[in-house]
Amino acid sequence: MKRMIKSMSPQYLEESLELVERVFTAYKDAEEGRLVRRLVEEIRSKKYYLPELELLMADEDDRVIGYVMFSGFHLEGRYEGELLLLSPAAVAVPFQRQHISRELIEFGFSRAVQMGYRAVLVEGNPANYRARGFRTSSDYGIVPGPGLHLPSADCLMVKELVPGALEKIKGQVEYDFYETLT
Repeated sequence: MKRMIKSMSPQYLEESLELVERVFTAYKDAEEGRLVRRLVEEIRSKKYYLPELELLMADEDDRVIGYVMFSGFHLEGRYEGELLLLSPAAVAVPFQRQHISRELIEFGFSRAVQMGYRAVLVEGNPANYRARGFRTSSDYGIVPGPGLHLPSADCLMVKELVPGALEKIKGQVEYDFYETLT
């Protein structure tokens, strides 16, 4: 099957939202699907939105089968322009376990470096992200803020895009600038 990575364009806006909602509904429930869809819509409307880092995988019929979004992020008002948030990542259920998210995430890392970003933060299952080079963020002085409730401290992870970047990036993670997450 032929697949192609693309940056977001108007023709894929709705289809990508539908994919995200379907995938997260299948993963957990309809409420989670709607929540993650609203998060994508909210990120798109905020100053941290980076359309060139909203990526999708299309099949040979130009249908969206995979999706990842990297957006700008900060810690306590610092590191804007250096730090990204990876959220969400979704692959259509019939296409899971075919390395689609890996290809999208690795492509995103490469593009992010070209754009000058130094590190990426993600919240999720460590088993899904360790293979992409993510490590527990608290090991680098990036810790969950009081408003962040995680199943485990290991679920908040970070990856250096530039060697040594995390020597200077420290602080608390809060999502208070996103209504969907508060």
